[in-house]
Amino acid sequence: MTNRIQELLGVRYPVVQAPMTYIARAELAAAVSEGGGLGMIETLTPEGREDLVRVRGLTDRPVAANLMIQGWKRDPSIVDVLVGAGVRHVFTSAGDPALFTSRLHDAGMTVVHVVGSLKAALKATDAGVDALVVEGVEGGGFKSALGASTMVLLPLVAERVDLPIICAGGMCDARSCAAAVVLGAEGVQMGTRMLASLEASVHSNFKDAIVAADDDGTVMLSVPGNPTMRVLRTGLAATLRADGENAQLLGRITDLYFQGDLYASVANTGQVSARITGLEPVAEIVRRTWTDAESALEAARARIS
Repeated sequence: MTNRIQELLGVRYPVVQAPMTYIARAELAAAVSEGGGLGMIETLTPEGREDLVRVRGLTDRPVAANLMIQGWKRDPSIVDVLVGAGVRHVFTSAGDPALFTSRLHDAGMTVVHVVGSLKAALKATDAGVDALVVEGVEGGGFKSALGASTMVLLPLVAERVDLPIICAGGMCDARSCAAAVVLGAEGVQMGTRMLASLEASVHSNFKDAIVAADDDGTVMLSVPGNPTMRVLRTGLAATLRADGENAQLLGRITDLYFQGDLYASVANTGQVSARITGLEPVAEIVRRTWTDAESALEAARARIS
C-alpha cells in the first residue's frame, strides 16, 4: 500500500534529498533515487543544470529538480531547461509559487513547494501546488528569524491544508520520520543527514564537523548584509561577534564545501547534526528511515498502553 507522496513522486520510500546549492548534484541524487528515495538536483549553478541531463546516465529512477524562485523569477527560460532535461518533479522554494506553478503544470510536471510558515502554506495551496515541504526552523540553511519549529509548524499546516506533506527540519532517521507521520506528514526530506553520507561530495572536514556537533552545535546567524541562516557553530561562525559584522559570509562557500576550509564561510547545517553519529551510505539512510518507522511507532504504542 502506498501513500500520496509515494504515488505522486513514483518512489518506493517517500524520503527526499534536500536541494543544497553546489552539493545537490548528479552522483548524490542518483544514489538517493537508486536507494528508493527521491534525489534532487539544484538549478542555480550551470553545473547543476548540466547534471539534470547527466544524471540520466546514472539512474533511470525519478530525480527531482529544485527551482529557487528568487533566483529565476525574471527568467522563465528555466522551464524550458527542465523540459529539455525530461524533469517530471520540481520542488520550488524561496518565492511566490504562483510565478511558476501553472507553467510547470502545463509542461506536465508535478510541483512541490517548500514553506516555513502557515501563511506560506496557504498561499502555495491557493497557487495550485501538488504537495508541500513543511520545514521547521531547526533545519539548516536560510530561515526566518521568526520561524516555528517542526513540532509546531507541521501539525499547524496539516490541520489547515489538505495536501500531501513532506516534513523537513530535524529529520534523520526512523524515529524522527515516525514523529513526522504522527504530526501529519507522508514523507520526509533530509539535508544534513545526506551531507553526512558516504556519497556526499563535500570535504571530510565538513562531514566530521557535523558528526562532532552536539545539541548546541548550530546557531542562527542574522548578520547584516546576509540572509538569516542556521549554521554549524564552528570555524568562521564561532568567531563572529555577538553584535554581528557586515561581512559577506557566503562568498567562499565552495572553499568550505569542497576544500574543507571551515573559516572560508559558514556551514549551513541543521540542529539534527547532534543526532548524527557517523557516515552511512544513502541507500541505507533512505531504507531504514522509512522501513524502521513502523517499529518506532510500535515502541511508542507500547509506552502509552
